[in-house]
Amino acid sequence: MGTIRYGIIGTGMMGVEHIENINQIDGLIVTAISDPFEGSRTAGLAACPDGDTVEAFETHQELLDSGLCDAVVVVSPNFTHIEVMDAVLRSGLHVLLEKPMCITVEESKQLIALAEETREVNPDRKIWIGLEYRYMPAVAQLVADVADGAVGTPRMVTIREHRFPFLVKVGDWNRFSENTGGTLVEKCCHFFDLMCLIMNERPNRVMASGAHDINHMTENYDGRMPDILDNAYVIVDFASGRRAMLDLCMFAEATHNQEEVSVIGEKGKVEALLPEGVIKRGVRGQHWIGDVEIEKISDDSIAHEGLHHGSSFVEHIRFAAAIRGEQDVEVTMDDGLWSVAIGQAAHQSIQEGRPVNLSEVMS
Repeated sequence: MGTIRYGIIGTGMMGVEHIENINQIDGLIVTAISDPFEGSRTAGLAACPDGDTVEAFETHQELLDSGLCDAVVVVSPNFTHIEVMDAVLRSGLHVLLEKPMCITVEESKQLIALAEETREVNPDRKIWIGLEYRYMPAVAQLVADVADGAVGTPRMVTIREHRFPFLVKVGDWNRFSENTGGTLVEKCCHFFDLMCLIMNERPNRVMASGAHDINHMTENYDGRMPDILDNAYVIVDFASGRRAMLDLCMFAEATHNQEEVSVIGEKGKVEALLPEGVIKRGVRGQHWIGDVEIEKISDDSIAHEGLHHGSSFVEHIRFAAAIRGEQDVEVTMDDGLWSVAIGQAAHQSIQEGRPVNLSEVMS
């Protein structure tokens, strides 16, 4: 197909990020945006190139009914995904749905069932879940190294994110777990997706410890204090006996690298450090502590780094290629479901003080 016309549903910070990436890719153009808030619509229009004709709508249904789009990117608040995607799937348009897929496993399964029910509307429709951390250059290199056997069989995956608190959103919707799915769904679905991708396996058990200790403690919304966790450890077990761990702290902006991903097997260890953009490789019998191979990773094909080290740019290149039939969808609804399920199981583990089997939340 020729130029792919995009509609952006939700033009807050991340919606604008998607517009800025689409602007940099030949053969893609934003033709419509929608957002119920005027300020967000104004920001979305401002991000579009001068001279482009872009229609702005208050509702997603108006955008879908406009006939202006071949594909949409859904970037509305987490709790609206089920409603917005119901309409999108019935429209037959290609869709990139931002993470998390939904705020619960139940809603995610509803979307998968609806996608199957509406398949005949457009049998060629592509559905891509926006777990773009896969495409950060250093992380992508780590994933490729592990797949090529750099560590042997990956036995342990450790992901550490030490970062700043949640940002302010329109209406402060992200201050409450009922809107986000909870921190371990909202923020950490990316990391649980990476664990599954690296291990090439689905997990069977989760054990977590976490709390709301520091952030947003003085905020008050109609008598309610935010309930989102700001720190946690999550251990994810796989049926093969391998394991992964997440170390999350959201009051740790006084740090050098925000994310560190390490994979260890019988042959050695590979690490990716962000935003440093470095890969460290150690081979057992060849390297020792303090003496490993260090490589700065970059991708000259990335025309817009944006907020996520160029990963959204790569994501859009590949999503467009899938729409054109040049490749398969790489991040599926099943991937989205499992990334939510692990986060939901982690929250349940914290609440109940016990390990939680994935079969409990997936049933």
